[in-house]
Amino acid sequence: MTYFIKRKFRDISHTNIFFGRLYSLLNNVKANYSSVISDDLYAKMKYYDATKLKLNLKNPITFNEKLWWLKINYRTPLMTKCSDKVEVHKYLDEIGLGCLSNPIRGVYDTAEDVPFSEMNGKFFIKCNHVSGVNAFFDSKNESSFNRKRFNKEFNKALKVNYYHQTREWNYKNIVPKILVEDFIESQSTLLDYRFFCFHGKVKLIFVDTDTASEDGKHNPNSKRNIYDEQFNLQDFTVGRENFDESLVEKPDNLQLMIEYAEKIANPFIFCRVDLYNNEGKISFGEITFYPSGGTQQFSNEEADLLVSSWLDIK
Repeated sequence: MTYFIKRKFRDISHTNIFFGRLYSLLNNVKANYSSVISDDLYAKMKYYDATKLKLNLKNPITFNEKLWWLKINYRTPLMTKCSDKVEVHKYLDEIGLGCLSNPIRGVYDTAEDVPFSEMNGKFFIKCNHVSGVNAFFDSKNESSFNRKRFNKEFNKALKVNYYHQTREWNYKNIVPKILVEDFIESQSTLLDYRFFCFHGKVKLIFVDTDTASEDGKHNPNSKRNIYDEQFNLQDFTVGRENFDESLVEKPDNLQLMIEYAEKIANPFIFCRVDLYNNEGKISFGEITFYPSGGTQQFSNEEADLLVSSWLDIK
């Protein structure tokens, strides 16, 4: 219950100025405190705070426990490159999948550097080093875009070292930037296909709908269905409610999406590869190494242990 209350508070903070400031203040206090304690202690405190369960790092059993073990013990420079929302496109080029990249129209050091007056069309703007700092800009509705609020939010985010808030080592050495990408237009609801890859193989596919609000922020009312690699709907949930399965059909090019996800995930013990499929055109979203920061809420223990069994950390 605590997890859902916190998530609701976070979602409200994206649309309410007062709650936004309060949420930022609390995060700053937590970040300053957490930056001076050990990884193990931070992990145990954070995990208990989110789940009210003790974290077993000596003999991890659940999926979340194994993710926390990986946070502390598994580190490779390639993870930093792939967590950087700018540098990850170089990785895609290196493995022959540059075709999946959504065009980046600009990379900037400060919010004031973003040349809105020169931008023609629809764009998605985000920071390369944190999660959830996003904005949508449409040049046809430029007058309704709150530039002052954008500058304040993004400049503040540029000062954040996400590692201190999450202990996700892969973010520690990313140089903060703002990037502007083309907005992906879709005739229907654009779905997020999240491929959970264990030792380079896709085992689960999370399909999320309505993940972003009109302003680009996280949508608190988004829903999720979970499928196996054959696109069979699973009988458990993780963090979000199901949507009507009749609203989504198995993509004709699902096997190609799986091949792309597995090629991207090949160097890693575990990662989640996010892809879009817009009328048959596949594009890259991001790579995530610790979904929900290792505090995912499974609807039943059996599902948790099944997913955990696919992840061998020894």
